[in-house]
Amino acid sequence: MSKRRWKRLILWALLIALVWLAVDALIGWWYRRGPAVQVTATPAQIERGKYLVAAADCAACHTADGGAPFAGGVPLASPFGVIHGTNITPDADTGIGRYSADDFFHTITRGEARDGHQLYPAMPYVSYKTIERAESDAIYAYLMTRPAVKQDNLANGVGFPFNIRTGIHAWNLLFAGAQARPASQGQSPAWKRGEYLVETLGHCGECHSPRGWLGQVDRAQPLAGNAALGRFAAPALTPQALAERGWDRAGLQAYLAGGVAAHAVASDEMLKVVNLSTRWLSAQDIDAIATYLLGDAPPAAVAWTPAAATGGDAPAQSHYFALCAGCHGRDGQGVPHVAPALAGNTGVRDADAHNLIVAILDGLPEHDLPGLERMQEMPGFADQLDDRDVAALAQWLRGRYGGQSAAVDPAQVRRLREAAGAKH
Repeated sequence: MSKRRWKRLILWALLIALVWLAVDALIGWWYRRGPAVQVTATPAQIERGKYLVAAADCAACHTADGGAPFAGGVPLASPFGVIHGTNITPDADTGIGRYSADDFFHTITRGEARDGHQLYPAMPYVSYKTIERAESDAIYAYLMTRPAVKQDNLANGVGFPFNIRTGIHAWNLLFAGAQARPASQGQSPAWKRGEYLVETLGHCGECHSPRGWLGQVDRAQPLAGNAALGRFAAPALTPQALAERGWDRAGLQAYLAGGVAAHAVASDEMLKVVNLSTRWLSAQDIDAIATYLLGDAPPAAVAWTPAAATGGDAPAQSHYFALCAGCHGRDGQGVPHVAPALAGNTGVRDADAHNLIVAILDGLPEHDLPGLERMQEMPGFADQLDDRDVAALAQWLRGRYGGQSAAVDPAQVRRLREAAGAKH
């Protein structure tokens, strides 16, 4: 092919691209025009919408700390860059004030905004695609009757080529149609209700399932855990994994309702989920979630027994008594309103030491729980313990209080320590 023909092809390609961008911009401008929508809804529909907004955990991504409700600004870390939750108040210019109920349903179930631009899959439209239309309308009615807040959406920190949103069309073709595969077995009404709450409204698999290299949820490993989305790992929620950490139905119900169970206390992102979402659910719905996670025939919670002591335990045990026992107790029994018990603690019993290592390195902030329980701040010990010390302490804790005999690799501690430094 001659150089002249190549130049023509390139010019035509550039011209088509420019025309397409212009048309896209024109369509976006057109859809951003128009009057604000006036919503008429019954008190019952608004009240139902309020409940569903909690069940769908909308505030976690759309209400920033210290910010106006649903006005956006929450930073959501992803392997592709930071994505910010948007303003979903009824403001006509910066929120969803020009959205009709049809627009809203299309957006949350198909991932396409009213002006035609594609949403990043950080918005869990892949999970919401099975939401019932009546429930979408109730959520819409509730949000559209909240105070309008004029607050511009923050720019996202997604780099090239992922900042070209048209590419999300291809992502959707590949992954958006995938159906969630249950991680448990059941057919009871409670199990089916729990499936809808977990897989659709609660979109638990978005955090608790592994993801592929393009960010898609791995449907072959439902609720098998994910350590790549945040500083703390989202642990596995399969029936067997829950049973191995000592969970039973009553424990899950208590944890979801108040953030505290016999051997677990909510923290980090799960504390936000409890405070903004699950604590507001009815006892029947909380029971349905627990039923779904464990299955209609749940495995028996595994009892734990301390691992046998070895001669090499002395340094780690000394670190425990010097740094930890003052709050967690000499025998790991914990102190109410101060520190959770470590004996039998579900985090200590996790097959992966990731979260225990992060807690030792970073500590935990003081936080209040819905059940009027307060946990004081836990200091981090990254400056006092080297990688081998942290690994030895974590291994001792897992053996003494979690019945875990597997070694903790100092290399894992080093990776997590370096990852914390990279964030700052």
